[in-house]
Order: sequence, then structure tokens, then C-alpha cells
Amino acid sequence: MSFSSNAKNEISRMDTSEDCCALAELSALVRMNGTIQIMGSNKYILKFRTENAAIARRIFSILKILYNTNVEIVVRKNRQLKKNNNYLILVNNKKISNKILHDVGFIDENEIDFLFPSYKVPDKIIANRCCKRSYIRGSFLGGGSISNPEKTYHLEFVTNNKEHAKDLSDIINSFGLNSKIVLRKENYVVYIKEGEQIVDVLNIIGAHQALLKFEDVRVLKDVRNNINRIVNCETANLSKTIDASMRQVEQIKYIDEKIGLNKLPISLKEIAELRLENPDASLKEIGSMLSQPIGKSGVNHRFKKIEKIANELRGEK
Repeated sequence: MSFSSNAKNEISRMDTSEDCCALAELSALVRMNGTIQIMGSNKYILKFRTENAAIARRIFSILKILYNTNVEIVVRKNRQLKKNNNYLILVNNKKISNKILHDVGFIDENEIDFLFPSYKVPDKIIANRCCKRSYIRGSFLGGGSISNPEKTYHLEFVTNNKEHAKDLSDIINSFGLNSKIVLRKENYVVYIKEGEQIVDVLNIIGAHQALLKFEDVRVLKDVRNNINRIVNCETANLSKTIDASMRQVEQIKYIDEKIGLNKLPISLKEIAELRLENPDASLKEIGSMLSQPIGKSGVNHRFKKIEKIANELRGEK
């Protein structure tokens, strides 16, 4: 089961104790997932479709809590995948369907307006902070997804209406987050890519088990990345040390061949002999081996003098 499915299953089991929060969640589900099906000249039904049984049960529960009406659930086999079920939640009562659509601000009291629904989120639906949380939760259940955090950090909500995408983004950002909107084919996608902000969204919608799992993965990835950076840094430093040592040994051998190391000042001769004896030693280690130990910068300064002498013997500037 995917990370998204686990998160949706978790929040689908949450209690819906406050009617205002249940209505806010239903309002989001209507805009993200609901459809109005016209059955005849004077009949239509409100329909929700999902492949997740837990979400289907939650929609059923919210409708029973708020409207105490009979709701039909139809299970159909997905012909394409041949393994997943499609769950249809049908509100067959025209009067109840109209009341639901009116209560969530999708239409006004005029029944004709279902032909021209409003995707704008009414202020009264999200008047309380708890209702904003519920609206985001319903949006996630209706059209949200989270990528596997082991691969990438990406949370998105897909809606087919630009105005609703803007309102949803504003609701999310009212919690101090920075969601953005992008057009993908014919849909508008509200998305967040920062791991820390995705954790905040999971906390907002109440997916605490998913949050802990996400954080575990994030910490492990950070540790692996830090180890890789340290290893890469150490490898780079080691390569630089080896390259410098090989260059110094080559210069010292050239000087010895041309004029002999005895021609060098005592301080340079001593450090040259130490380098030949210890080709793998660092500058700091060479400095500590001298009869009168010096620091890393002092050793580097003497090797630069040796390099200058070697270049002069080659006739180089």
C-alpha cells in the first residue's frame, strides 16, 4: 500500500465530533470529488467516487451524521486494473442532495443553479481554525496525494477549478505554509515540495502516524546525505593531499638529481628528506616530525621554496 493510501486510511478513521468540521470536510469532498448526475427532467443525484474503501465509509458516515439520510453505496470492479474496486456513494434523494449542495455553498437555494455551481469556498465554511483543518483534510481525501518520501518530497491537491485552487492554497498558507499552484493539462495542482512543510500539513490534517513515518524517512535521508558529504569531502581532501605529496616528491627527486639535496639550506633539506621518507604524510604530520616542529602553513611555505628551486633548475618561471 502506498504512503498516500496509508495516510488517507489513517485520517478516514478520525472522529467527526463537531458538525461544523464535518460540514467543512464534506464541502471539500464535494468540490474535489463530487459530481451531479442528472437523471431526468426534474431529478438529479449527488455522487462521490473513490477507490479507497476507508474514504467511502467516511463520506457515508459524514452524510449520516449531518443529514441522517439513506445513502447508497455501489461497488464496481475496475475493468482496467482488474483488481481495485470503485466505490460509488450516491445521495438519491433530490431534496437532500439540494440541501447538501446549498449547505456547502456549491449552489444557492435556487435549484437551477446546480448548472452553474460555485467552487469558491464560503467564508462561513472555514470560519474556525478547526474547520480550516477539516477542509484541508477533505481536500486531501478527495484529490490529494503524497509521494513516497524515500524517493522525493511532494504533496499535491488536484482540482479542476482555478478559483478553488486559489482558495485551497490560501487556506493551506493561512497556517504559515507556502503552497503554490501549477496548471497540469486541464487541472490545477496545489503543491508543496519542502519536507518540513509536508510534515506540517500531515499534522494539520491529523495524519500523525504518517507524520512519524515521514519524519523517520527524512531523518535517515539527512543522515545518509551528511555521511555522503563527509565521505566526499574526506575523499577530496585525501586526493588533494596525495596529489600534492606526489608533486613534492617529484620536485625533490629532480633537485637531488640535478644538484643534490646537500646544496639546499638545512631547513629545506630536512623537510625534503622527511617527505621522501613519508610520501603519505600530511603537512601537519611532516611539521611535527621536524627537529624544531612547525605548523602546517610553515611546512607549506618551505615546500613552495623547494618548488621554486625545482622550477628554476628547469628554466621555468
